[in-house]
Amino acid sequence: MKPIIGITIGDFNGIGPEVVLKSITSPAIHKKIQPVLIGSFEIFQYYATLLKINIELTAVDSPTAKIKAGAVPVLSVHTVTTKNLQIGKNAPDAGVCAGLAIERAIKLCMDNEIDAMVTAPVSKEALHFAGYNFPGQTEMLAMLTRSDRVTMMLLSKTMRVALATVHIPLKKVSENLSIDRIVEKLDTVSTSLRRDLGIAKPSIAVLGVNPHAGENGAIGTEELEVLIPAIKKAVDKNIYAFGPFPADGFFASKAYKQYDAILAMYHDQGLIPLKMSGFDEGVNFSAGLKIIRTSPDHGTAFDIAGKNIANPGSMISAIELATTIIEYRKR
Repeated sequence: MKPIIGITIGDFNGIGPEVVLKSITSPAIHKKIQPVLIGSFEIFQYYATLLKINIELTAVDSPTAKIKAGAVPVLSVHTVTTKNLQIGKNAPDAGVCAGLAIERAIKLCMDNEIDAMVTAPVSKEALHFAGYNFPGQTEMLAMLTRSDRVTMMLLSKTMRVALATVHIPLKKVSENLSIDRIVEKLDTVSTSLRRDLGIAKPSIAVLGVNPHAGENGAIGTEELEVLIPAIKKAVDKNIYAFGPFPADGFFASKAYKQYDAILAMYHDQGLIPLKMSGFDEGVNFSAGLKIIRTSPDHGTAFDIAGKNIANPGSMISAIELATTIIEYRKR
């Protein structure tokens, strides 16, 4: 039986609907899953017509509703119409629809009506307009699922990068690093790699926060005071953690090939190298979440929305990763 995967609309003024429709009609995905689109039937239908995507959509009230063979069910969560479209612009209506779609997908996962959820890109600004005051989808998912230990991890064919801090200003990174936080992140990532990807003894490289990993305190003390003690504590818990490594040399020398994952200290430190290595295939995964959730590693791309030029590669990879995790969790 095919896994049932709920796929949210994302920001309907961006490329979310386009990459969703292109993904589920692609040969790589079409025969692997039973998709359930969550958002707005009218908006999805509009984009299918606009982009000339050959797909039959059917409005349903439940992900398990009986429909015509080959048709794709769509759960509408908001009474938006094509009149609400402002393609290429931030707008509250899109934020409301995106937020409600995430909420519905979470509930369906928690109630075991779907096996996983894949979220299309959202605009944080539009979500804020709509009253969803979260730094990002990861934080929203963690709160709504009541998951205490969630770590944002991005994966490509080249590397897996987890983040010790995520959507915070750079000047606040150091004050948000502690021994316990680093150990918790390492534990969450290690557990997820074993449970979700079948890696028996995952090795994790820890990056330093300062240039040259602090150079023994000459360029900052976070490595001596936080990272080294945290790594030792993690090793005592049978977590295979190593470092801290200077980030520039680590990536330049391709040392990442020796490890199953990397723990970066802040957003851009880890995600710039990952996205440079495979922007059209990267996947965002919420490690430690009570449910399975993945998403593409790119944003709403308002500048190309509605032009039929968005690459669905990252969304396809996100759906494929969700199916892989479903299979491992059932073993």
